[in-house]
Amino acid sequence: MDLFTHDQSQQPCGILEAIWIKRMKRGPMDAVELATLEKDQGLVGNANRGGRRQVTLMEREVWERLMQEVGGSLPPVARRANLLISGLSLLKSRKRILAIGRCRIRVLGENKPCERMEETLEGLEKAMWPNWGGGAFAEVLDDGEILVGDEVSWVEE
Repeated sequence: MDLFTHDQSQQPCGILEAIWIKRMKRGPMDAVELATLEKDQGLVGNANRGGRRQVTLMEREVWERLMQEVGGSLPPVARRANLLISGLSLLKSRKRILAIGRCRIRVLGENKPCERMEETLEGLEKAMWPNWGGGAFAEVLDDGEILVGDEVSWVEE
């Protein structure tokens, strides 16, 4: 079995539900069905490339819980993350490798919320602080394309 073959008896898997590319700092988040990952850089066309925060991720389930907590109904794009996944937890995933389709990314840390979340919805920033509520950030390990609907799963290095 290669790195990208999922064995359902060992690891849970999830789905890549959405991809957003940010045109410029503080700019709009454009939804795309297909995106290209570039090793050590991030998403091609995204304003934030290189460095440690090459790709940002969040979980649909966490976003839905946060919206319930703060009494909001904002769509997940309001979080301003690049990737929305479901069915897989990012909690305490630092240094773990996530396969998205045929590409891999390494989670480097928890994405802490900033004041932009409070500007978006009162109480949201505070609600996001515990338990990786702001999602995660990662570095890109492989060049390749990712597609909404791709399977996501944890893999061993």
